[in-house]
Amino acid sequence: MTPRNIHRHTLANGLRLVTVPLHDTQAVTVFVFAKVGSRYERRSLNGVSHFIEHLMFKGTRRRPNTLAISKLLDGVGASYNAFTSKDWTGYYVKINHEHTDLALDILSDMLGHSKFDSQELERERGVIIEEINMYDDNPLMSIEDLFESTVFGSVHPLGWNIAGPRHVIRRVSRASMIGYRDRYYHAENMWVVAAGQLPKNLDAMVNRHFRKFPRRPTTPHFRPYRIPAATKTVRIKHKELEQVQVGLGTRAYGYTDRRLPALNLLGVVLGGNMSSRLFIQVRERRGLAYSVHTSVNPYEDTGTFMIQAGLEKTKLDGALTVMLEELKRIKQTKVGPAELKRAKEFLRGKMILDLEDSDSLASWYGRQALFHKKIEDPEEAMARIGRVTSKEIQALAKTLFRPSNMRLAVIGPFKQTAPLAKLIRRV
Repeated sequence: MTPRNIHRHTLANGLRLVTVPLHDTQAVTVFVFAKVGSRYERRSLNGVSHFIEHLMFKGTRRRPNTLAISKLLDGVGASYNAFTSKDWTGYYVKINHEHTDLALDILSDMLGHSKFDSQELERERGVIIEEINMYDDNPLMSIEDLFESTVFGSVHPLGWNIAGPRHVIRRVSRASMIGYRDRYYHAENMWVVAAGQLPKNLDAMVNRHFRKFPRRPTTPHFRPYRIPAATKTVRIKHKELEQVQVGLGTRAYGYTDRRLPALNLLGVVLGGNMSSRLFIQVRERRGLAYSVHTSVNPYEDTGTFMIQAGLEKTKLDGALTVMLEELKRIKQTKVGPAELKRAKEFLRGKMILDLEDSDSLASWYGRQALFHKKIEDPEEAMARIGRVTSKEIQALAKTLFRPSNMRLAVIGPFKQTAPLAKLIRRV
């Protein structure tokens, strides 16, 4: 992995452009980021960031409906999608580099001129409610939401679901959505990232399509996370299941925190792959779970560390006991040199594979541009991981895995939280 010749440029209206050349491909990915997500919402608007993402594909003045947009992109074999997170919303088109101008034209048209047609909006309410139902009916998909609501509590929007509650989706007005869109979808709150085989006149193309976006400096409704006075240690979503889903972990660190490389390595050692400690101890040696893995999820100013497991309902206590024993062990004994080296090589190899494609590169550099003062090349990120010591990982584990920090979310046929709260205090 070698450093790339990254170019940054700011248009006259304040919109930022980041270009990432990749010469051994014929594809280009154009990714537009808006720094807005569900954490910017009020309760009465919870779910609106995601709703707006859906409506951006429903037609513009020039392309009056979804079919008009999709036919153009499908006609050249493009792939395209959008994502809403708690911190950002992104829209991308991956396309043959010869059609880069078409990708820029469609994205700028969607983001700048979507009609938010009243009939389409009413139809989409039902679509989003069905999406919410799908997540609710699938414990594997919804355990992360339950876990984060346990970690962050119900007061701060980081503890709310990105898709929002059904009653908001049913009632939120078109005027409220347009007002919210206009607050955040403007030049000074947007980034265009292009990665892949880049046309020589790309800067001029971007300027032509995005220069008319308004320059509208506003104070975003960003609420820094503050630890609440008290949150529930355990949350249970009662559901009659044979295989239950478990999320065990703690609040952790944001994108720019200097401890994030050590946290990523801690995650690999504990549950990042099929040779990790939890996979071997929980699944392979004891057969207590079908799946068990860790995830590190950073946000702008905080984050989460979670152990997720799917297991038979009668094995919950046994599996949690083994997980907690492994957390104790990594606090008490430093990770050995060979295990640490394997974890570092795993992260390096994974990053190299992940960043082979233009869409992954665009996503990486887009998040760098959103949350970092200086864009860090993947090689620089790997160098920071390479400098992490066993002592730092052990210190991090001691800081994170305190009994008072631990939170547990469970989806399954249980009702009593007290026994589980008592159990996780043993860490």
